[in-house]
Amino acid sequence: MADFRELLRTKRLKAGTYIGEFDAPGMAAILGSAGCEFAFVDMEHSGFSFQTAKALLRSLRSSGIATMLRPPSKSRRDLALACDIGAEGIIPPLLETESEARACVDAIKYHPDGSRGCAFGIAHDDYRPAPVAEAMEAANRKTSFIALIESATGVENCDGIAATEGVDCLWIGHFDLSASLGIPGDFENPRFKNAVAAIMAAAAKHGKSAGRLVASADEGVALFREGNDFICYLGDVWLLQRALSGGLSAIRSAIPDGAIAGKE
Repeated sequence: MADFRELLRTKRLKAGTYIGEFDAPGMAAILGSAGCEFAFVDMEHSGFSFQTAKALLRSLRSSGIATMLRPPSKSRRDLALACDIGAEGIIPPLLETESEARACVDAIKYHPDGSRGCAFGIAHDDYRPAPVAEAMEAANRKTSFIALIESATGVENCDGIAATEGVDCLWIGHFDLSASLGIPGDFENPRFKNAVAAIMAAAAKHGKSAGRLVASADEGVALFREGNDFICYLGDVWLLQRALSGGLSAIRSAIPDGAIAGKE
């Protein structure tokens, strides 16, 4: 069974995908058969409820896929509930300062590493009873924090964020970051490239993993070579759209307009 904490132990390639549209029962098995090591489950942009996310996380875990969850906000309630429903990696939206990073870590960790509210024998414990101290230690050990840097302010503070105890990985939200820099979607702009370089330097300096969502295999390889060990390849809606569009276009391009089935 996959474990997000285990994926963080080395800087080898970890390949996964994003789920933000479909919560079908077969999703986890499909991802597993495709070779995904982790899944980025998104509540911020999907409309998934915590109940839906809980079922997704359970099925993914049962299929041997490590999980990271973006809750709707970085509020203490949302962070704690994300942990309680079984997320292994927590990636709240728009992390901008070291103090926010410390507050998030405090919310997802039990004493003595934080002040998360106690709940045992539920989803995050795999429904197994255990002595309280043992359960708290296990939860702290397996729960990881991913800092999502997606604003100019976050870039300015990325070194302090990366240095924060309990931050395990820096993740670049490239679309939001480009918009925050005033150059939406212009990923070749020097301002964007300099911002990315600063984040990557902070991750390397403090020995933290780094991750990105990529739109192609070539982009994934290039970003891995730049230091991103978590490569999130597209996502459910875009993969379906790309495959369907490509297949239908190939069929239509091979058949002349107005052709009748069965006729040359």
